[in-house]
Amino acid sequence: MLKTTYQRCLDVTIFELRKLSWSGIPRQVRPITWKLLSGYLPANAERRESTLQRKRQEYFGFIEQYYDSRNDEHHQDTYRQIHIDIPRMSPESLVLQPKVTEIFERILFIWAIRHPASGYVQGINDLVTPFFVVYVFEYIEEEVENFNVSSLQEEVLQNIEADSFWCMSKLLDGIQDNYTFAQPGIQRKVKALEELVSRLDETVHRHMQQYEVEYLQFAFRWMNNLLMRELPLRCTIRLWDTYQAEPEGFSHFHLYVCAAFLVRWRKEILEEKDFQGLMILLQNLPTMHWGNEEVSVLLAEAYRLKFAFADAPNHYKR
Repeated sequence: MLKTTYQRCLDVTIFELRKLSWSGIPRQVRPITWKLLSGYLPANAERRESTLQRKRQEYFGFIEQYYDSRNDEHHQDTYRQIHIDIPRMSPESLVLQPKVTEIFERILFIWAIRHPASGYVQGINDLVTPFFVVYVFEYIEEEVENFNVSSLQEEVLQNIEADSFWCMSKLLDGIQDNYTFAQPGIQRKVKALEELVSRLDETVHRHMQQYEVEYLQFAFRWMNNLLMRELPLRCTIRLWDTYQAEPEGFSHFHLYVCAAFLVRWRKEILEEKDFQGLMILLQNLPTMHWGNEEVSVLLAEAYRLKFAFADAPNHYKR
């Protein structure tokens, strides 16, 4: 039933699609829905196929134009850093497949060359994975972690690569000041998180102050990697359904998700009585068994916070 509602909606308006997608997107229609919500595909169904062909050709044009320059002296550092970062990503069983490593290296290098204001910054690499995994789902039934990606046809892999590049680029267009020099966007968001939590749960805020825990020490990563290092991949994908359905989901709503996420661990935080214990907890929150239900509760609480704080004047001021 839900799938047919979705299929009808794919032919109507993006506004309707956003409303439907906020509470999670069925796996079978997630690839096309993400492409529509990100703005990569046009709402007009008749133009979609030609848009895909054109954008895929354009991406592989960039590869021809730029990829050989990865060995040039002034691009070597960028390429080397990407090469170092990819094996540190998760899920390891996916990113360590040579074919996948190769695809990620190309996507990240081309993005960096085309965005000289920021270039490549650690954290950007993680943002490829959800798109890549969702677009692989278009072609397979099983879980991607256990799947040999190189068994897919070359043309299919090229389509997945190009689509992942463009959708990641669309996402980064909205949060690029997170990754420019000194990462001012992240500094601002961490400060906003601190002010929001101080209003939301003064006890938790004061507890962390008492033991001299700085928000930057744990929340920098929450902003830099959009919580991807804190949650299982299945939860990130569900979270991104909502982020793409929510106006300014990645740039603004994410702040409220981080606040809800921190306060979710209130009991555990207040039980820790020293700096080291708090830092170990905050950098290793026990989410490995989380699924859709926990993410839905988190998102509902974030929405409540946004409603309570976002539109109030001086909403972060005490």
